[in-house]
Amino acid sequence: MSRTVQRSGLMVSVLGAVAGGLAIAGITWWGLWHFLGAKAETPNQLDLSRISLAVAAGIGGAVALVVAYRKQRDAERGRFAEVFGAAARQLGDPDVAVRIAGVYAMAGVADEFSARWRRQQCVDVLCGYLRLPYAPEEGASHLVSKSQRIEDNGTAVERVYTYRQNDRQVRDTIVRVIAEHLRPSAETRWCECDFDFTDAVFENADFRYTVFAGRNTRFTNAMFLSGRIVTFEKARFLGKRVTFRGAIFRSAAVFDHAEFAHTEVGRADRGATGVTFSEATFGGGGSFEGAEFRGARTAFDRTTFVGERTSFANAAFAAESTSFERGVFDGERVTFTGAEFTGARVTFADARFCTDSSSFDCARLGAPIRWRNGRTQEVSFARTEYHGTVSFADTVFAGRKVVFAGGDFFGDISFRRAAFDARDISFDRPKAWVGVHFDWDDSPTAKPSHISPTPWPPVPAESASELAS
Repeated sequence: MSRTVQRSGLMVSVLGAVAGGLAIAGITWWGLWHFLGAKAETPNQLDLSRISLAVAAGIGGAVALVVAYRKQRDAERGRFAEVFGAAARQLGDPDVAVRIAGVYAMAGVADEFSARWRRQQCVDVLCGYLRLPYAPEEGASHLVSKSQRIEDNGTAVERVYTYRQNDRQVRDTIVRVIAEHLRPSAETRWCECDFDFTDAVFENADFRYTVFAGRNTRFTNAMFLSGRIVTFEKARFLGKRVTFRGAIFRSAAVFDHAEFAHTEVGRADRGATGVTFSEATFGGGGSFEGAEFRGARTAFDRTTFVGERTSFANAAFAAESTSFERGVFDGERVTFTGAEFTGARVTFADARFCTDSSSFDCARLGAPIRWRNGRTQEVSFARTEYHGTVSFADTVFAGRKVVFAGGDFFGDISFRRAAFDARDISFDRPKAWVGVHFDWDDSPTAKPSHISPTPWPPVPAESASELAS
């Protein structure tokens, strides 16, 4: 069937070349007849015949070129199918050495065939291998199968489990090969490809200095196991969609100086564009020091940060929308020291700061007002909980509106030396107000007039209801 299709396609191309050649010959004859004096005097039939033969030879040459091109393309297609199939068979081999060889063979196929869809097909196979079910506890064993005898309603049942022998070595090789092809130093780079690591299990994830510039980069529900390297230091994510939604990091995850700056898109695509770590869990802490977030959206909604240390120190959040809504910050220390939030909307609404120490010292929350339109429309900490030691010392609050309304302040929370430059700042109706410190504590009348409520200090909502009753 495929040969019939190929032959029919070749026939159409040849007929097209012949028809085009005949048309050119006809136009040439007509031009010679009308513009070289063929009407004024009897044309030299020999010269015209020579010209016509030259045109016919040109037609034959065009046909030959079409045939040669189609043969070359078909040969290239056949060779790709051959080497791609051979590499895929190696990846499915029971022997671990053959599978590792298959990884390099598939990478070689991707390097040799530069057509985007062919290279993407090779990348999809490597990513697909990482998405296969994997038992980490058996990843380094020499087992190919294991049987288990169990009792089921008084009947002995034997179950046999099949394993890919020493699969950890194969998976580490795939991750290393992909990362090497994503670095600027690579001889052949795969940066423009899409990568789908959905549900993949990573034991060793060293993606330092890599560049993900494909349209979609997915680490959705990926599992990064403990005890191994998890680093995206100085990585660049330049595609339209980057997602770590639901990912679980059991080791400390390092994204220091990473860049999330997807390409510009139209307004219709903005809702589905950007970078998201929503619902991810950083079980060993996370570091985004000096990271840059730009574009339409940055989302850490319902993300959980636990572990010894979580740091966004000196990070730059310049996306139009930045959200840590319902985020949970737990563990020993969380710091946003020196971070800058300059997008149109920034929210930590309903977040929980339950660490021993949380710091926004010297951070900038909101960009200054520019003429009638403010760069930052709203910075929201509405209904956020603060426990332990929380510091906003020397923080700059700018933009149109900053909301702390409904917050649960219970601990040692400092706003000393903070600059409240926003037009409207609200601390109205807190859930609790214990251990909060401002520069005007000793003289409430010194409170800026654009900060509510007045009178000061704020009265917790429950207490206000009791007083009203």
